[in-house]
Amino acid sequence: MQRDIFTSEHEAFRDMMRSFIAAEIAPYHEQWERDGMVSRDVWLAAGRAGLLGIDVDEKYGGGGNPDYRYYLVMNEELARAGAHGPGFSVHNDIIGQYLQRLASPEQCQRWLPGYCSGEIITAIAMSEPEAGSDLQGIRTSAVRDGGHYVLNGQKTFISNGQMADLVIVVARTDPDAGHLGISLLVVERGMVGFDRGRNLDKVGMHAQDTSELFFTDVRVPAENLLGDEGGGFVALMQNLPRERVAIGTTALAGAEKVFEDTLEYCKQRQAFGRPIGRFQYNRFALAEMATELAVARAFTDKAVMEHNAGRLSNEDASMVKWWNTELCNRVVDRCVQLHGGYGYMREYPVARAYLDGRVQTIFGGTTEIMKEIIGRGLGV
Repeated sequence: MQRDIFTSEHEAFRDMMRSFIAAEIAPYHEQWERDGMVSRDVWLAAGRAGLLGIDVDEKYGGGGNPDYRYYLVMNEELARAGAHGPGFSVHNDIIGQYLQRLASPEQCQRWLPGYCSGEIITAIAMSEPEAGSDLQGIRTSAVRDGGHYVLNGQKTFISNGQMADLVIVVARTDPDAGHLGISLLVVERGMVGFDRGRNLDKVGMHAQDTSELFFTDVRVPAENLLGDEGGGFVALMQNLPRERVAIGTTALAGAEKVFEDTLEYCKQRQAFGRPIGRFQYNRFALAEMATELAVARAFTDKAVMEHNAGRLSNEDASMVKWWNTELCNRVVDRCVQLHGGYGYMREYPVARAYLDGRVQTIFGGTTEIMKEIIGRGLGV
């Protein structure tokens, strides 16, 4: 079915995004996979192209356009290209939203120009070795000492962790206040006691650096408190729906591209004297996937427009996230099977998608947590 949520301006932006990927990402992505991270040059190129901070005020170097569909187009095209290395979505869909919502004018002036130019790469440090989806279980602490907070703790699974110049750290500032004792502190590159551990050896997404971070008596200026002390948990809950929409839309776009490639493969690949797509079992499998993707697309595009209008609920965002990521895994797995032995070769995009996509049901809140959120919203 024809998608009807985009204007000619969005489609022009899509063409530009495809050209950017062809020129600045595709020629280098294999090397980035070997390196375990991308080059900072691609961040600077993205800044010059206006891909960072599309919704940030123009006075800070942003695009001044609040229309989420531009980020949607960007994320879709990166997913379709299998370009998971550049952590632009973490930067745009997560960090940028915290900075714009919570940063003081002085903080905006300090950080947003570099954020938009690609000179400041960002990350958020939530997960810990003993606290993933359970954010209230974090142990990282920050104790006020005069004009500073003394930060101690460890974080893990941090996207952009090796490259980040600015990290929003979720820390407990009041051990006795429960979720009201959690605050957000901005740690900057070079602060004494801020150390990066190893670049984690993941199953997939090898070009995207994911790290352990360590904080040992880091003296974070009080001016780097983001929002109010004790307001961190509420801020996290307000921003997580946007993150989950981004993950869900990216997963669906990736699944659609794998399906398109597999459909073409099934039309061309011969077995027993005919294309493998003409065997009834394979034809049924393709029909089932096409239908599931079409249904998901209709729901997802509706959710995008609700989000753009500021009406998307936390429960609906969770539906988008869990349904599309689980669907992506199912579709890619079946497409690997349809490719046969070639589906297990990394030179084929379907094999790389199989490795890269598996984590989508985990990060940003697991499928199980998404179902909990939806269930609670139903009053059960």
